[in-house]
Amino acid sequence: MRFGPVPLAEARGGIVAHAVRAEGLVLKKGARIGEAEMAALAAAGIETVVVAIAEPGDMGEDAAAAAIAAAVAGEGLRVDPAFTGRANLFAAEAGILVVDRDGIDRLNRIDEAITLATLPAFAAVEAGEMVATVKIIPYAVAADRVQAAAAGPLVRVAPFVRRRVAVISTLLPGLADKVVEKTLRVTADRLEPAGASIVRELRVPHAADALAQALAAVTPEADLVLVFGASAIADRRDVIPAALGAAGGAVEHLGMPVDPGNLLMVGALGDVPVLGAPGCARSPKENGFDWVLMRLLAGLPVTRADITGMGVGGLLMEIVSRPQPREDVVPVAATPRIAALVLAAGRSTRMGGPNKLLATIDGVPLVRHAAEAALGAGLAEVVVVTGHQGEAVRGALDGLGCRFVANPDYADGLSTSLKAGLSALPDDIDAVVVLLGDMPRVSSALVARLAAAYGPGAGRHIVVPVLDGRRGNPVLWGRRYFGELMKVTGDQGGRAVLAGAPEAVAEVAAEADDVHLDLDTPEALAAAGGRIAP
Repeated sequence: MRFGPVPLAEARGGIVAHAVRAEGLVLKKGARIGEAEMAALAAAGIETVVVAIAEPGDMGEDAAAAAIAAAVAGEGLRVDPAFTGRANLFAAEAGILVVDRDGIDRLNRIDEAITLATLPAFAAVEAGEMVATVKIIPYAVAADRVQAAAAGPLVRVAPFVRRRVAVISTLLPGLADKVVEKTLRVTADRLEPAGASIVRELRVPHAADALAQALAAVTPEADLVLVFGASAIADRRDVIPAALGAAGGAVEHLGMPVDPGNLLMVGALGDVPVLGAPGCARSPKENGFDWVLMRLLAGLPVTRADITGMGVGGLLMEIVSRPQPREDVVPVAATPRIAALVLAAGRSTRMGGPNKLLATIDGVPLVRHAAEAALGAGLAEVVVVTGHQGEAVRGALDGLGCRFVANPDYADGLSTSLKAGLSALPDDIDAVVVLLGDMPRVSSALVARLAAAYGPGAGRHIVVPVLDGRRGNPVLWGRRYFGELMKVTGDQGGRAVLAGAPEAVAEVAAEADDVHLDLDTPEALAAAGGRIAP
C-alpha cells in the first residue's frame, strides 16, 4: 500500500488519511477520493493530499478483516460485517471461550497490519457477548498476508452441556443449617448462567463411609457432583478424597495455585466429575472454584496439567490472612486499638410490637446489658447504632458514656446498621467487636477474650466464640474485613463474609450458651426471665 502526501492529480481513488478542512470543504478521514472530491479539492486550492492508495495485490481493510474473522471463528460464534477495518466475533450461545493461544500468537506475528484480540481463555460468556475482534491497522494489507492469517479456526465457544448438578454437604455439630442454606443459594446462582440447576441435594455426616454412600446415590442422576465439606480438605487421605475412592472414583488433583481456591479437589466417579469445594466457594465472589466449575459445565476436561497451569494470574484478590503488608491496607499498631459496636436499631418485628431492646432482665434493659458488657472489656470506645425508637434506646443507656450513631435506614435491615457503625469508627481503630443489642448474657470477660485473640500478624483477623461446636456472637472483625462488611445487604450481618474466609478465623471457647441466646420472641424472652417494658 502506498501511503503519504501525493499531488492532487495522483490522489484519485485514494483514501483520505487525515481529514481535510478548507473554506467550504470538509473531507473526513477514510473518505475515498472520486471525481466530485477531486473537483472540490481543486476548487479549494488544495494541491497535496495525504492518502492511502492500494497497490496490486492489496486487499482493502474491510475485506481483509472479514476474511480473517470468518476463518478464525469456530463453533458457537457469529461474525458481524466488517466496518472501518474491524470485524467483531460474538458468542452465539452461552459457554466457555476456547482459544488456540499458539495459533493466535502466530497470526499476530504475520504482519503488524493484522491483529486478533480475544477475551481471556476459558472465560465464561453469554449469548451475544463480544469475545474477539479482528482489526486491520492500515487501510489495506497484502492479500497473501491475509491468506496466511486466514488459516483456520482459532476461537470457539464450548456450550454448557452439563445441566444436572447434585450437591452434597457434610455436617459437623458446629455447622449451622443457615450456612448450608446460604451455600445452596450461592451455588444455584453460580449455575444459573450455565443453564444448570441443582437436581439432588443431600446432607450427611462428615465421615468417609456416609459420604461414599451419598456419592453412589446421586451419581446416576447427575452430570456433576459438588461436595461442600464441613471441614476443609487437608490431605488426600481426608474425608472427601477417601470417600470418593471408597465409592469407586478417583482424585485427579488436590489443591490448585489459585487464591482464593487453594483447597479444591477435582475427581470423578465413573464419567461424572466430582468437585470437593474449597471454603471460599460458599461465597459468591470469584475464586478458583469458578474456573474449574465452568469448564466442567461446558464438558471440557480439567486435568492435573490444566490446574497446575493456573498459577500465573491465579492471585485473584487481596487475601486478608496474608500477613505481608499491602499499600492499600492500614497497618495495625503494635498494640491494636479495638472498639465495640452495639447494634440497637432494629424494629423487633418478631416480638409482635414492643421494642425488645427495652425489655428488662434483672430489672436492666437488654440493650444496657450489651453495652455494659462492651464497656467492661476495656476497649478503646463503644459505639451504639440506634434507629427504631432511638431516643428511648439512648435513654436506656443514659450515663454509660457510649457514643451514638443514628441509622436512618434501619428499616432496610441489619446490614444498614452495621454499615452505619463501621462508617462512624475512627481511622485508627484496628478491629471492632460487633455485639447484638438483644443478647443480654454476653459477658465483658468474653468480649475481652475475643479482643485478646485478635492477631493479624498470625492471620487471626476474625475471632468468634464457640460452644459445643457452634459459633455464636459477638464477633470481632479486623479492619481488613471492613470493606467486605460494607458490601453486605439486607437483613444480615457478616455471615457470608465469615463463610468465605475460613483461613482468617480464630475461635475462642465460650463458657456458657450466652453466645447463642437470641431473644426474638416473647416466649424466648419469658424463658430467659425477661419482662416487656411497661
